Amino acid sequence: MEPSVHALSHPLVARDLTLLRAKSTGCEGFRAVIRRIARALAVHALADVATREVTIDTPLEPAKGWEIAESVVLVPVLRAGLGLVDGFLDALPEARVLHLGLVRDEETLRPSCYLSKLASLRPDERVYVLDPMLATGGSAVAALDMVRAMGLERPPSFVCVVAAPEGVAKIHEHHPDVPILTAAIDRATDDNGFIRPGLGDAGDRLFGG
Repeated sequence: MEPSVHALSHPLVARDLTLLRAKSTGCEGFRAVIRRIARALAVHALADVATREVTIDTPLEPAKGWEIAESVVLVPVLRAGLGLVDGFLDALPEARVLHLGLVRDEETLRPSCYLSKLASLRPDERVYVLDPMLATGGSAVAALDMVRAMGLERPPSFVCVVAAPEGVAKIHEHHPDVPILTAAIDRATDDNGFIRPGLGDAGDRLFGG
């Protein structure tokens, strides 16, 4: 199967990504901007979500309309993944949110799980794993492993703000059928596993350290 990765190309996303990268952008601004980017990512990610026809009453007459016909689940990888949730909920307020807590050992760069709320995940649900940074790919693959272990009928999607080529390759190696959606693909990761040029530690910039 041909791996799928898509980087948004839009002037408003490019403007907002520039604001995210700037070290002068404080917590309040960072939260607002990442929410806008998340909303743009959500609109693209949900472009093919299933709908069903309904009839509603306008002030003048009945009219045909549409409603979402499938259950969508957001799985933010804590803690930075929380920064993408509000933007997705702006686009789809009825989505469910199931948290997944992973921590990365700074020496080995390997993730371990300290919290999982995936028990209620149903096989027929449509799942989006959310994490602003796709760096080495270790945490992303671990999150996808855990989500897919719940017996999903279709591959989940991975949504991030900034991706490194190493992380993209890691997901493609372990989950070649998982689509990746990002706002940008950056140059590389450094020896410490940080994306260059990146935008720093997304969790620290969202929550103040």
